[in-house]
Amino acid sequence: MKTNFLLIALIGAFFSTNLSNAQEADCGRNLALFSQSAKIKDYKSAQPYYNKLIENCEDSNIVIYQYGERMLKSFIEDAEEAGNTEKQKEYAQALIENYQKRLENFPTKTPKGGVYADIAQVKYDNNLGDKEEQYDAFEKAWEADKKSFNSPRALYTYFNVLIDLQDAGKKDLQVVFMKYDELIEKIEEEEIRRAEEAAPLIKKQEDGDKLNSDEERILKNSEIYLTNFSKIKAGINGLLGQRADCENLIPLYNGEFEENKENVEWLKRAAGRLSAKDCTEDPLFFKLVEALHQKQPSAKSALYLGQLAEKDNNYSKALEYYNQSADLEENPIDKARVYNMIANNYKRKGSYSTARSFYRKALSSQPSKGSAYLQIADMYAKSANDCGDNVFNKRAVYWLAAEYARRAGRVDPSIQSSADAAVNSYMGRAPQKTDIFQEDVEVGSTINIGCWIGESVRVPSL
Repeated sequence: MKTNFLLIALIGAFFSTNLSNAQEADCGRNLALFSQSAKIKDYKSAQPYYNKLIENCEDSNIVIYQYGERMLKSFIEDAEEAGNTEKQKEYAQALIENYQKRLENFPTKTPKGGVYADIAQVKYDNNLGDKEEQYDAFEKAWEADKKSFNSPRALYTYFNVLIDLQDAGKKDLQVVFMKYDELIEKIEEEEIRRAEEAAPLIKKQEDGDKLNSDEERILKNSEIYLTNFSKIKAGINGLLGQRADCENLIPLYNGEFEENKENVEWLKRAAGRLSAKDCTEDPLFFKLVEALHQKQPSAKSALYLGQLAEKDNNYSKALEYYNQSADLEENPIDKARVYNMIANNYKRKGSYSTARSFYRKALSSQPSKGSAYLQIADMYAKSANDCGDNVFNKRAVYWLAAEYARRAGRVDPSIQSSADAAVNSYMGRAPQKTDIFQEDVEVGSTINIGCWIGESVRVPSL
């Protein structure tokens, strides 16, 4: 009896092992055939193998989901172009299931916030669910993992859906303001990260050194992302529009002041928004700042006191408060903003060297702050007649100013047109090709610029 039982067990194990091996072989074969077709974008041939893999081999390889995503996006696009709404939604739902199965089967290799944001974007793009369901999908992504929720398009859509809900009376204006702050902070963090990647590579190019292929790829990707984030930030600001004008903000915060005057976080947000929108003339701003400084003296309250002092033309007092704010501030974006204010203050007084040091501090905190480069370029251009030992070298200062203006546009595409205009203006005042020939200087040679500038510039090839 025992012998028969053992024999049956062995036979069962044999067939089970063979069945498992056969299934693995089928998975491997179907994966190979699917990948082969998907690589060449022959998605019609790839689809049957994808379906088999999803049904029987869903945890065998992440490539199923990577190629499957591309395939289903192509099907959605084709259905949309053909006007086949039913098929479009069918493929959109299949794409959502692709993302969900990837999350289930490869959680450690899947950026949770990014993929949930992709799901939300698919719902929005293909009209799956109502606005509230779409917004909830974006909220799920945001709450799950803000770090990997970094698609410029998804960030814009997220806010766009919220604006639609607020217009429909389904979300409060205060919710819109809070989400705006969160999203702009996220975008600026991404801008800093990408600008930090780009800055040393831009400098290497400007120094005449050739980038290797990896560096070229990093710089290209960084500049693409900087451009996209710049557009998205402008788009989000456009969506916020008149909702954040002084005419709306002042009555809103006036009505909420008594209830929240002991609430430090509310005071910070309210004062911060009024400050950002330059609504500092109204007595409400003084009330907010005074209450905030009494409750919690901080970088922000010192900044606002500085703004009030500057409004009263008390620039020395304003500088005192701004320096306090910069020393206390920990947020890099806000620190850069304060340093920029200090720099502007010194620039107005003609203290260019000191102003430049603070613009550089601003750039150290926020490398994507292209306006700081433009301000330095402007100071260089205004100092051209004072910073050269002959006419040619004085005009060469404009080449250096043009370099800074170019850099401004590269790290901050939102000011590209202003940067280009500045470059053209400076290059028009700099030595021309005939001047270089008459001066008998070599292209690529270095000209040292004295006075407070203390830098050098290469003679460009014109």
